[in-house]
Amino acid sequence: MCNKQYLPRVCTYRMVDQKLSSKEIFALEDKHGCRNYSPVPKLSFDPGVFVWDVEGKKYFDFLSAYSAVNQGHCHPRIINALKKQAENLTLVSRAFYSDQLGKYEKYMTSLLGYDRLLPMNTGVEGGESACKIARKWGYDVKKIPEGQAKIIFAEGNFWGRTLSAVSASTDPSCYEGFGPYMPGFKVIPYNDVSALEKELQDPTVAAFMVEPIQGEAGVVIPDDGYLKKVRELCTKHNVLWIADEVQTGLGRTGKLLAVQHEGVRPDIVILGKALSGGALPVSAVLADNSVMGVIKPGTHGSTYGGNPLACAVATEAIKVLLDEQLCEKAAKLEKVMREELEKIPKDKVTTVRGRGLMFAIVVHDRISAYDVVMRLRDAGLLTKTTHGQVIRLAPPLVITEQQIRDGVAIIRQVLNSYDK
Repeated sequence: MCNKQYLPRVCTYRMVDQKLSSKEIFALEDKHGCRNYSPVPKLSFDPGVFVWDVEGKKYFDFLSAYSAVNQGHCHPRIINALKKQAENLTLVSRAFYSDQLGKYEKYMTSLLGYDRLLPMNTGVEGGESACKIARKWGYDVKKIPEGQAKIIFAEGNFWGRTLSAVSASTDPSCYEGFGPYMPGFKVIPYNDVSALEKELQDPTVAAFMVEPIQGEAGVVIPDDGYLKKVRELCTKHNVLWIADEVQTGLGRTGKLLAVQHEGVRPDIVILGKALSGGALPVSAVLADNSVMGVIKPGTHGSTYGGNPLACAVATEAIKVLLDEQLCEKAAKLEKVMREELEKIPKDKVTTVRGRGLMFAIVVHDRISAYDVVMRLRDAGLLTKTTHGQVIRLAPPLVITEQQIRDGVAIIRQVLNSYDK
């Protein structure tokens, strides 16, 4: 139900059906669901930059579904595109053509400057697909001996929880208990040019896959020039550079792609999350003919990848980003966010780091970061911890300057309460 007293796309929708209490909702998930997540307790919410729980309490959303709702919750243009296409055709086997896929592929490849797009569903499928493409390229083009292709990753990476993804992980909570692990994966330090150059001298390395800014690791930003050096070294050693832009892409850092901050072009780009504006799972892998051409009929596929519904939604989601200049808005609001966060006393927050509207604060070790998140929830702001004392802050890009100031004021208020 649309509540007209709020700004469109910022506070547009509210839950009106309250047949179940929040306690009852939590109990259902707890009893019948796989416990692979530990949600913030006492909360169940419905859309906006603001969201509401089933009891009607209002919250700032400073997590944005891990940057999946850059365009704001339930953006009306995206929802209208979804409804329109859903009433026509939702799914057709890739054994047949559909009227939406080609248009979507042309739009995305023209926008981002690549020859071809491989449509998938989730971010981790995008990562898996990129690794498959890289290995096949390694054998067919680089002529790596069969079964010897290696892919290099950076410490602190996170691209999902499939067996391949956890095989690349350095987080024990992700990989412990799931071995044996994918062979041919090697991990090196992030933001370490010397370590990368050493590994790339191995002629069996097919690719280096890296996040331009590490999200799950705590919004870790590499040194200026690191991405340029990655490009230079991968070119020199005939190795594919795979940029995992699932979280950093599509406006989050103030550019359409985070690699654009250094003016560099990866061989393969992986997109997801905000590619659908949070409406349904959509991901994509982009590359040129010289790379994507190694994939032939029968070598890769997906029942739902490239379905008409996803294509229509993704196309509209990107048009919203561009039409509303959300990349530029994120770049402009970065200064506001940083200024407000820097007002927090250093005995509460030791570090502030971020780019665009992708931020993290490191809470002093005398304060429990998890406890801070719980207090923030009670005060009306939603976010989440990541590793250790790090709390990430990533509001929808449709947020206003005043809303940022109001939201960070809640953070300051909560942290200052530890003096009392």
